[in-house]
Amino acid sequence: MQAANRVAKNTGILYAKMAVTVFISLYATRLVLAALGTKDFGLFSVVGGAIAMLGFLNASMAAATQRFMSFAQGAGDIHKINKIFNMSVLLHLIIAFVIFLLLEVAGYFFFNGILNIDPDRLKTAKLIYQFMIISTLFSVISVPYDALLNAHENMLFYAILGIIESVLKLAIALYITFISADKLLYYGALMALLSIILLILNRIYCHHKYPETKIAIKAQYDKKLLKEMSGFAGWSLLGSSSSMISNYGQGIVVNVFFGTAVNAAQGVAGQISGQLGVFAGTMMKALSPVIAKNEGAGNRSQMLKASFMGSKISFFLLMFLHIPVLIEMPLIFKFWLKEVPEFTIIFCRLLLIRILIEQLFLTLSISISAVGNIRKYQIYNSMLNFLPLVVSYILFSFNYPPFFIYIVFIFYAIAGAIITLYFAKKDCSLSISNYFDSVIYKCLGSFMITIFISALPVFFMTDGIIRLLFVFTISAITSLIMIWNLGFSLTEREGIWKILKGTLEKISRK
Repeated sequence: MQAANRVAKNTGILYAKMAVTVFISLYATRLVLAALGTKDFGLFSVVGGAIAMLGFLNASMAAATQRFMSFAQGAGDIHKINKIFNMSVLLHLIIAFVIFLLLEVAGYFFFNGILNIDPDRLKTAKLIYQFMIISTLFSVISVPYDALLNAHENMLFYAILGIIESVLKLAIALYITFISADKLLYYGALMALLSIILLILNRIYCHHKYPETKIAIKAQYDKKLLKEMSGFAGWSLLGSSSSMISNYGQGIVVNVFFGTAVNAAQGVAGQISGQLGVFAGTMMKALSPVIAKNEGAGNRSQMLKASFMGSKISFFLLMFLHIPVLIEMPLIFKFWLKEVPEFTIIFCRLLLIRILIEQLFLTLSISISAVGNIRKYQIYNSMLNFLPLVVSYILFSFNYPPFFIYIVFIFYAIAGAIITLYFAKKDCSLSISNYFDSVIYKCLGSFMITIFISALPVFFMTDGIIRLLFVFTISAITSLIMIWNLGFSLTEREGIWKILKGTLEKISRK
């Protein structure tokens, strides 16, 4: 119950942050698209888009280090955390250097025959790419600090930093709206500078707050621990980097066949899915340390129980938001953007469906990492990550339309789910039939009934603000009814009531 209350508290903090940041971020995107125009926005999406992927890479790598820290906390070995932190700093300095070399080599090929960029914007594109590399290096070096915050479940500072980031992004968007210089160049430079500033703030706070951040690599050097962490981090990096390359590679493949205008549609779709995904990602950030600590304490059944519950709650959070957006997406984009790039709506709808599928199995991936035997799991995932790019390239060679890349990635998500289920059964003693009964059937059943009922106004009302409000209202009410009655078992409902009751009692005492 204490762990459940801690998850509820941390989730509440993160949702308060999210309530502030989501609308700021969406408005900033509207300003940036209007200021840059479709082609320059698309150019930034394909060249500087890796900056947006840094959050994913950073979170994935931090999860690997956090696993060791949380595991040590779960086992009660607090003194080991400083040693883990120092070895993690050394390890990520090495990783940063390797990534720097790889990105510089890749950049040569990107700008000499691969990317489809107007010659007059090539110089600017190369500069943005260098900004991205600098930002990447700072991101990798700061991974141990992110892992430390996650292990300590310090979501308050994370929330404050997120609000600062959103406000500064809005300031950048307003700035480039009014300058007369090269807006794209300034936007790329300022976005890279912003990521560096945030990472420096993170490091300063951790050194002030946590004594285990004392840097003493020589004194704390542990060859055996470094080897163990290198193996885990290496396989984790293989999986996360291949996934990042796969997602970033979508933009390159689309750019080669369709140019920067279609990349703009990808950029907008990525913004929408990213902001909606924050809701479920928030739950994952609060839940990951609990899963790792339970495994570290030798409580496998409790770890799986947390994983089951996490999968359902994160899916339901996404479902609650995705359904009305999926139904009324054309009208939402009409209100949100002055100019909607072609293919944006179908890109976004297919991307949201893919994310919903992946969400059902995300906590199982965390459980596999908590157990620690990830080598084969990451190898299989890494091989799978590149397959959709190859298939999409072949389809585009036969003149298939650009949205087929998202259909291919939906099948990729299903294949990834099968791999995750297999290794969760093998390494975590997961009962697949139990998982389907407890999670998959309940989630999909709730989703199908809710989207059917929520879409009814589309057949009886003309599009407009009144219908939009009807769809959102019906979807919200139906989602809550289905989630509570179909999605959760009686035991889970009783547990949720206890957590809510305990939280309200604490608030009333204050």
